[in-house]
Amino acid sequence: MVVPVESIGTGRRSAGRPRPVPWVAMYHSVGDCSDDPYRITVTPERLERQLAWLRRHRLRGVSLRELLAARARGKGRRLIGLTFDDGYADFLGHALPALRHWNCGATLFVLPARLGGVNEWDPLGPRKPLLSADGVRRAADAGVEIGSHGLTHVDLTRVDDATLQAEVSGSKALLTELIGAPVDGFCYPYGTIDRRAVAAVREAGYTYACAIDPGPLTGPHALPRLHIGQNDTTWRLHLKHRLHRLRRRRVEGV
Repeated sequence: MVVPVESIGTGRRSAGRPRPVPWVAMYHSVGDCSDDPYRITVTPERLERQLAWLRRHRLRGVSLRELLAARARGKGRRLIGLTFDDGYADFLGHALPALRHWNCGATLFVLPARLGGVNEWDPLGPRKPLLSADGVRRAADAGVEIGSHGLTHVDLTRVDDATLQAEVSGSKALLTELIGAPVDGFCYPYGTIDRRAVAAVREAGYTYACAIDPGPLTGPHALPRLHIGQNDTTWRLHLKHRLHRLRRRRVEGV
């Protein structure tokens, strides 16, 4: 069953008329999901099948940078944003080969203050290793867009002004130095946002930012995403994308 790709937006609309927000898939870890209380992991085999589904429906996964640039040119009708949160070390061994096989791009949101560490913010489930600084550079050299997930993975709606500044602006500076290239995108930890956090991200100079379900704050610095997990068969993917089309309001600027 073919996904109605016209909802992604072609840019061929009257000037100033809001368009549907782009479809952006939210992944995390790719590996063993036998102990996965937060449902953040897909197996490499499941990821392969999900990317194959995109190809069968004449869709292609790309980075957020490529997706938004295409939409700005009036293109992007068959592009889907692929994002991977937290910067798990399994990205290089499991996700990247699948992306290459299906000619897909992606955006990887990492935590520069936790490079080489583990997911200490998750009280349940296994400790998952995170990419080292060298691993992040290897991903960037492979053509993966690197974005910031903050410094340490804290809820930005609950921190003081100094911490907010460090998490948003400080992480951007560290990653820019690490990869030697601009860092355009930000991803809110836990997907939690408020006007103060969105303003801080915008003022830090990010081109865009990703949330989960930002409601009335939806815009270039609060893009909604679809959680993709191990249980998302091709049929469930089709349903999720249809629901996205029906639920997400139109928005200016993307």
